[in-house]
Amino acid sequence: MASLPVYNKSGVEVATYEVDANVIAPRITKQLLHDAVVMYQSNLRQGSAKTKTRTEVAGAKKKMYRQKGTGNARAGHRRSGVRRGGGHIFAKRPRDWFYRLPRKALQAATRMALASKLNDDQVVLIDEIVMNAPKTKEMATILAALKVKGTLLIAVETYNVNTYKSARNIEGVRILPVNELNAYEILRPKRLLMTKAAMDVFVAGVKK
Repeated sequence: MASLPVYNKSGVEVATYEVDANVIAPRITKQLLHDAVVMYQSNLRQGSAKTKTRTEVAGAKKKMYRQKGTGNARAGHRRSGVRRGGGHIFAKRPRDWFYRLPRKALQAATRMALASKLNDDQVVLIDEIVMNAPKTKEMATILAALKVKGTLLIAVETYNVNTYKSARNIEGVRILPVNELNAYEILRPKRLLMTKAAMDVFVAGVKK
């Protein structure tokens, strides 16, 4: 059982939060975390890479010169893959990189990712983040008060357009509602900033 300090917007500790990483994830499997991260990265690929074959490049199909008697190596037409400007012999074709691991495996990976962040003291709790209007400067002031540097993921209870717009232009900062967290999003940044309500929702989902 770990006792995490809960800060306010000014960086002052106002409470503590009891959370047990072993309850969130009894064990952490590096292979499952690796498989989940590779899956999410693979699904981000566009798969639009394409190069032309010898049938698709421009050029005459006529044999360049007679087979024998010229002193040159024998040659076919200009579209050959061994000639400059010719087609690729093993051309790249568009492909779908999407695949999916089992739902329960991904849920377990998400819990393991958060548990690993807790074990490494990379989780910061804040009582609430409420923005009445999009204010990037105000959000930057809050992050500076909390002394969170480097890449950061902000996890909030629900999506709020003002909070989202306040954080989206800060370099290295990403904001997501807690129900959209996954192993890749949690492990990618150096630090994780969660509101107390977001942590409550996450822990409640683990206990179901």
